[in-house]
Amino acid sequence: MTLTSTLSESLDERKFVVALARGLDLLRAFKPGETLLGNRDFVERTGLPKATVNRLAYTLTVLGYLRLDETHGKYALDAGVLSLGFALLSGTDTLELARPHMRTFAREVGAAVSLGCRDGLDMIYLETIRSETALTLGLASGSKLSMLTSSMGRAYLAVLPIDVRTALLAELRKAAGKADAALVADAEAEIAAFATQRCCYSFRAWHDDVNAVAVPFREPRDGRWLVLSCSGPASSMGEAVFRESVAPRLKALARRLGDTD
Repeated sequence: MTLTSTLSESLDERKFVVALARGLDLLRAFKPGETLLGNRDFVERTGLPKATVNRLAYTLTVLGYLRLDETHGKYALDAGVLSLGFALLSGTDTLELARPHMRTFAREVGAAVSLGCRDGLDMIYLETIRSETALTLGLASGSKLSMLTSSMGRAYLAVLPIDVRTALLAELRKAAGKADAALVADAEAEIAAFATQRCCYSFRAWHDDVNAVAVPFREPRDGRWLVLSCSGPASSMGEAVFRESVAPRLKALARRLGDTD
């Protein structure tokens, strides 16, 4: 299910450009690690008609956002997408400020620490730094995780205005379906607990051997919410470690980078 297909009915259609949104849905269809997608893949992942996909893919190719691999008859992301990513990262002053603190944190805690922001119904990782002395788990820059399963996503949802959060949770609930009702309930419980614990946890929700905690903060320059998270193997870093040791230190780091209130 794409972001376009799950947008709220309160959308202002006078301002919303459907063709642009559909084109971006094609770019979002690529998952981390995938290099080539064909028209059939785009149709299955976006729900768009084949004729529409053909036109959009052609347009994005002309503009330099997709590249046609004629040998396989499929498309790859091209330099236009890469340039947008570099523009985002180079424009994030907080990332430059955070990196040395994240390196120290990862080394001292023996885990992976990440910085991310919202991307549709997911959270996208801007940076991940892993401990050099311990086996840690952490996703690379550009990776995405669901708001429901990740501590980062739960923390982001927790600081949204209540009307915005309610609408977004409705879209996430719809996308998850009945099969993940328990996961939705778990995420909502963590969001509710944020008022007192000022962070959100994810214990084995994303992966059977991954525990994590996340803390949101406002970027000083433009006031948008970014989220710091720390993740590690559940087999060696249990819930108590995250609650009693990791979380307090992550909160302190977030306060050094921006406004956490």
